[in-house]
Amino acid sequence: MRKALGKGIGALIPTAPQRRPAAASEPAPVAAPEAPARGVVQEVPLDAIDVNPRQPRARFDDQAIEDLATSIRDRGVLQPVLLRTTPQGRFELIAGERRLRASRLAGLERIPALVKEANDSESLVLAIVENVLRADLTALEEARAYRALMAEFSLTQDEVARRVAKSRPAITNTLRLLHLPGEVQRDLEEGRITAGHARALLAAPTEAARTALTREIVTRGLTVRDAEKAVARARSKPESAVDPDVRRLASDLSRALGTKVTIHPGKDGKGTVEITFFSHDDLARVAARLLSCSGLAHGAG
Repeated sequence: MRKALGKGIGALIPTAPQRRPAAASEPAPVAAPEAPARGVVQEVPLDAIDVNPRQPRARFDDQAIEDLATSIRDRGVLQPVLLRTTPQGRFELIAGERRLRASRLAGLERIPALVKEANDSESLVLAIVENVLRADLTALEEARAYRALMAEFSLTQDEVARRVAKSRPAITNTLRLLHLPGEVQRDLEEGRITAGHARALLAAPTEAARTALTREIVTRGLTVRDAEKAVARARSKPESAVDPDVRRLASDLSRALGTKVTIHPGKDGKGTVEITFFSHDDLARVAARLLSCSGLAHGAG
């Protein structure tokens, strides 16, 4: 895998002869110049480039773009962007949106580019590989990009693995992150937990347990190793003796409160409800949610 990636993204997909731009009679706001021979860098007008609608990267750091624009003003664009031609006689960005945005911010009119012949699926693969190589994608962005390849182009996980030069288990494990509860995905996307934490949480026995364990990781600052131990403890607790309806109710309460809720049934319909919190702030959050649900929030203040 390393050897394949080391050849660069251009080596992963065969390059066909370049298409000529559309005829001059076709409407095009800005006509793209004829694509050069394969592997030749050319200067392309920025206003002839459209962004990639399948860009796998969803988040861009405005400050990082500003810093890159400052560097470009001083030193120019050090690495060309990757483009493909379109039937409208324009260029579409495959990879390098940060450089494109920063170049526009820096006031450039042209940008160095490599033009590659690529269909929609090849364009998405190249964008994924370029971002993965540069570690620009979050784990969830990578997972969504693999899912898009499978859904839009009817690829299997094995085919995705071959195209992006990764192992099948790596693709499978990344895709599994999309099965995490929405709250856990937000914590991962916003950096409150890492991909290592998220993968450990996948082994938790229930969705409610994953949500509760995520809250524990965030509030207590658990390491990935600590999270794995907490998941192992959760998996070792017997649940078979608990009535399925009671277990489902505990799961619903856990999701509603964002923390672990355990119901301990007793005799004659009696029992206790245990709500776990991990800090004073977490207790205040849980209490505020309970009071809000009971309509007593204003009176409690």
